[in-house]
Amino acid sequence: MKKLLFLFTLFTCSFTQAQDYKQWVRKADSCYTAKNYAASVAFYDKAFKIEKKSETDLYNAACSAAMAKEEKKAFKWLDLAIDNGYENIAHMKIDGDLKVLQTNKEWPKMVDKLQKKLDVLEVNYDKPLQKELLDIYVDDQGVRHDYMKIYKEKGKESKSFDSINNLMGYKDSINLIKVMKILDHKGWVGADVVGSQANQTLFLVIQHADLKYQQKYLPMMREAAKTGKAKPSALAYLEDRVALREGGKQIYGSQILMNPTTKKPFFAPLEDPDNVDKRRAAVGLGPLADYAVKSNIVWNVEVYKKELPELIELMKKKK
Repeated sequence: MKKLLFLFTLFTCSFTQAQDYKQWVRKADSCYTAKNYAASVAFYDKAFKIEKKSETDLYNAACSAAMAKEEKKAFKWLDLAIDNGYENIAHMKIDGDLKVLQTNKEWPKMVDKLQKKLDVLEVNYDKPLQKELLDIYVDDQGVRHDYMKIYKEKGKESKSFDSINNLMGYKDSINLIKVMKILDHKGWVGADVVGSQANQTLFLVIQHADLKYQQKYLPMMREAAKTGKAKPSALAYLEDRVALREGGKQIYGSQILMNPTTKKPFFAPLEDPDNVDKRRAAVGLGPLADYAVKSNIVWNVEVYKKELPELIELMKKKK
């Protein structure tokens, strides 16, 4: 009996720690969204006293620390993120959150560490194709970083916004031509051939394309997800976007819109809200409540269900 009680105590402590970890990370993410970077760092500190395993959480913590001008801590967490599996060197190089680190003398060492790790992992990759896709990734994400910066600082009515919006459309059209050529000739190339980030670039470009192209390549991505060549979590985003554009409801809650009246973000009409977390878990996505925190949305499923008819009408008016 004592042994059973002891085992139960261990399980309870482990479960409690896991819950505490998620709570601290959720608070850290919330503070980041509110641009309270110092508080975000403090909550990440509490989380990492429990565990330091998630490459995503460690990388996000490094971003918060960099924005809070805590460079030493930012480098420490970025280093741990790499040790725990972070591989997205293309994103790391252009991430505006890490700008303060990119001028630090320690930055080249961090980039070199990750590059050496990738050189070992990528020895058998299709290097020319990988480079082409990574260049497309930088184009796709770089212009969106500038877009969001101008949107936040100057708003939609500025000439700068019109210019960056046009540039983004132009780059998207060029990138789509390149990616369609790859998909039509080589199929959905897996991470085992070009690496995870280059592989993810295929999804990003199609995600940003017009509906007719999304409809064309959605079946291909579905098959790729079945064979491990595409991430089920990424597929979920494309499924949601296509469903909404076709006049239906999203399935996984990945798509967020801005209410023109309240100026607050909300989840676009969602199918069966009560079971959304089960569907999200099946494709490797975390609870919708966690996603809501990162998007500055207060998630309450009962309230959402009551507001859903109004949201649907709002979508109709937007069209």
